[in-house]
Amino acid sequence: MNLGIENETLEFKKTTGELKEAMYSICAILNKHQHGELYFGVKPDGTPIGQVVTEESLREVSQKIKNFIEPKVYPEIRKVVLDGRDCIYVKFEGNQVPYFAYGVARIRVADEDLVMSPEEITNLLLRSGREGNRWENLVSNKNVKDVDEDLLKKYIAQANAAGRIVISYTDKETVLNQLELTEGERLLNAGKALFGDDIIQDVQMAIFATDERLTFNDIQRHHGPVLKLVDIAESYIKSNIHWKVEFSGTLQRTEIPEIPIDAIREALLNSFCHKDYSSGQSNEISIYKNRVEIYNPGTFPEGYEPQDFIDKAERPVRRNPKIARILYYSKDIESFGTGLKRIADACETAGVRYGFQKKKSGFVVCFYRSEEEQVKADKKPIKADKKPIKNERKNIIVQYIKENGFITNKEARNLLGLADSTTKRILKEMVEESTLKIEGERKARKYLLSGGKH
Repeated sequence: MNLGIENETLEFKKTTGELKEAMYSICAILNKHQHGELYFGVKPDGTPIGQVVTEESLREVSQKIKNFIEPKVYPEIRKVVLDGRDCIYVKFEGNQVPYFAYGVARIRVADEDLVMSPEEITNLLLRSGREGNRWENLVSNKNVKDVDEDLLKKYIAQANAAGRIVISYTDKETVLNQLELTEGERLLNAGKALFGDDIIQDVQMAIFATDERLTFNDIQRHHGPVLKLVDIAESYIKSNIHWKVEFSGTLQRTEIPEIPIDAIREALLNSFCHKDYSSGQSNEISIYKNRVEIYNPGTFPEGYEPQDFIDKAERPVRRNPKIARILYYSKDIESFGTGLKRIADACETAGVRYGFQKKKSGFVVCFYRSEEEQVKADKKPIKADKKPIKNERKNIIVQYIKENGFITNKEARNLLGLADSTTKRILKEMVEESTLKIEGERKARKYLLSGGKH
């Protein structure tokens, strides 16, 4: 018996060990055709090989689809017998395109699941006539209880002090509903990004030894609410640029950074405000000997140049208008569409050279550092320390397991972007530390939280 070859509406997976890849396929097929079928226990050439099918395995498939595909999909999932072998059959449909699996939108081309560009997602939205399907408007995998309450209280106080809202803090559910960041008990993606935590909300920061992206002296990665990530990134840059000290006539000490802090914070806020969260890419801070770069994985609006928003009164083009509105209420951003001009004005006042770079994958704000050889670093750069890097990698693994139930070596390798040997070493250490425990042997091996310290 043979089921034929894979096509744009039919996908085969050998086992449920390929569940994550299956989510990508379902998402891609829905975005292209709005319906499709998938089998577990079938080789790519259509030959049934079977797999163990239990209530637990059927439930696992259902839970993955429920938790990691947005908008929600309600498929038919059942056991089938093909050529005497047990397999799992999944039939799905939905017209609320675009669909995202693990925060990333894909499109089916022949039997491949290709990542969609921001332009393709926008075009799909326009064709579907569903503006509400912007990433930030979709219901997330987080609940109101997952919100950082201290951060939310601080935000409400700041927004009230700015005079841009009149909302008294009562409880999380009421306040988030007033800010239009929830649907029932679930957070919209905008609410999750601003006040919750998720691995896709992250920033990678590095100090490079020279003017080139070759050898780094330090590298760190953090994930969490955007409002906290902005503070973390700002602190990192401030700690690793040069400061000079001037004394006035009264011997009053004044510290002056080589790059204006107002410009740095504005660039960071813009970076997270205009990020394409569906891309699955990280915001990046790169500190070189001669410059500091702030990278945003969100392409610049088509048909515009950065100078258009500095020299002309162009109307703002917002990728995430809901996130922008929340940041406006708290006066984190002063007004819509003025970020680049504020960066330019601050740098020109301080005599600092700056630049903007449009990339195929995103947008970069570049601050050029002082060329004076005798500038004294009043605040020393932090020393490279591998322990924080390793701990952060372990935290990423723990967070992934909390959300997915377990992790495999392959998933950990892809998640961290490390070599196989390095990934195995980290997982082994976590087992020895009683953070993780192992289930299964060889290729079927899974790592779960042990219930010990983590």
